[in-house]
Amino acid sequence: MNRTTLTLVAAVASAATMVATAAVQPPPASSLGNAIVVQDQAVLRAAPRESAQQQSALWQGEVLEVRGERLDYLQVWDHKRERGGFIRTSEVRRVAEGEAEAPALLSVLRFVRDTPGAEALGIGITAAYLQAAPAKALAGEQGAQAFDALGTLADRLARRASAATPGKASGATLSAHLDVANGYGVRFTTYEVEGRMQVCYDGEAFRRVLAMPVADAEQRARAALALTRPECVNPDLPAHERARVQEWQSEVLERVDVAGLPSYVRNRIQMRRASVWSALAFQQARKDAAGPASAAAASRALAEFAGVAKNDLPDEDQPAYNDAAMRVSAVRWALAPASLPPAQGSRPGIVTEAGAPGETCVLLVDAQKGAKAPLLRRCTYGVVWAGSASINREGTAVSLAVQPLEGWRELWVMRKTAEGWLVDVLPPAATAPETGVAEWAGWVPGGQQMLVAREARGQGRYRRSFEIVRLEGLATERVTGDVAALPLFQRWQDPAWKRQTLSLR
Repeated sequence: MNRTTLTLVAAVASAATMVATAAVQPPPASSLGNAIVVQDQAVLRAAPRESAQQQSALWQGEVLEVRGERLDYLQVWDHKRERGGFIRTSEVRRVAEGEAEAPALLSVLRFVRDTPGAEALGIGITAAYLQAAPAKALAGEQGAQAFDALGTLADRLARRASAATPGKASGATLSAHLDVANGYGVRFTTYEVEGRMQVCYDGEAFRRVLAMPVADAEQRARAALALTRPECVNPDLPAHERARVQEWQSEVLERVDVAGLPSYVRNRIQMRRASVWSALAFQQARKDAAGPASAAAASRALAEFAGVAKNDLPDEDQPAYNDAAMRVSAVRWALAPASLPPAQGSRPGIVTEAGAPGETCVLLVDAQKGAKAPLLRRCTYGVVWAGSASINREGTAVSLAVQPLEGWRELWVMRKTAEGWLVDVLPPAATAPETGVAEWAGWVPGGQQMLVAREARGQGRYRRSFEIVRLEGLATERVTGDVAALPLFQRWQDPAWKRQTLSLR
């Protein structure tokens, strides 16, 4: 691939991702075009014989300059390694220069795009197509197809690399494929998450798809979904920068018209919108839990989730559906009036006050002494959802939803003991916080038990349960995944909870 042609691609198609490191010196007069390696570990030999010394192992997608033919071998020059040699003709695909080659390359690209394991080869073919295609084609539907294919291939390669097992033979192959992609200027970012590496494509090709008026709805949907992957948001971003990223993601998703999409693709867009808007609701609540901005974002998240057609969900989309449900459920209290129950007679009440910067303190008070001498005081940097507060009939227990993290909402249980009032935190699961919700579902008369619904994903596992919890020690007495299997739960579940919860979806 000569520098003149690559410069043309950059100027006409704005394909800056394909320019920098793939450029080589102009070929000599003896050049016979280029060849793309089509299989892994193709051998570059010193002579056109099987017994000749091996110069190096090549990987699919790598480009070689052809300088001659001998027997069933091509004499080539590898600009990346700065060495020449011979390679079998069957292990490469020759690419002629000129616009006449473009249609054939695009046809091959359409096939390779959907072939798992052929991502590096597809990226090499995309580069060849961008070289050969005229400017008019690159600005039209064919150009949109090429950039869509490039983004799809790069994103799938990143997913494969993230899921690879360290030390396995496949890891070496993936590393080589990533190196080939980097050689074409395709860029990836990596993050360490819980001891493993998350590899993400930077999305340049998808951004170009969204900027092209000729891109169709499905191409835009694929681009938007790839650009808004939650696992590809830098986990080390400060809160204010993370909020800006989420605002940008919401804008990207708004650029997709879901009306003409297949139902399963429309579901994916709406689930992603629900997740992004729930994150925005949490960020707004951190500034002002009772503000209209948080309620508006939560309302939009709930509306998008409600629009998902559950019967049209493929099996592979079920985890995303459950995650979206938990994220929306975590902020659903933003839609409730932010009123705290006052102390009346022997029944305690709740008030909140500011603590350290960014901190909210919850005070459990009685009717006589009030906030000056609270029965209990506990502070948090999380969002205290005031509208969730509930007191049992006996006045001996109080539940309150507190959300310390995006997509993770805990249940505070304040209970009266012989030594005074205590508060315990009931998390969605006994794992490192990922995605989950623990919510109060009702009080059992007698002041000894409460109903709890929990849903969480952690350590690669998903679980949803309905529990009868004893207030003393918060020990779970009975638990099931089917609410109908617990008669006590069926009888005493709170009507408002049953009407509003997403756990019964």
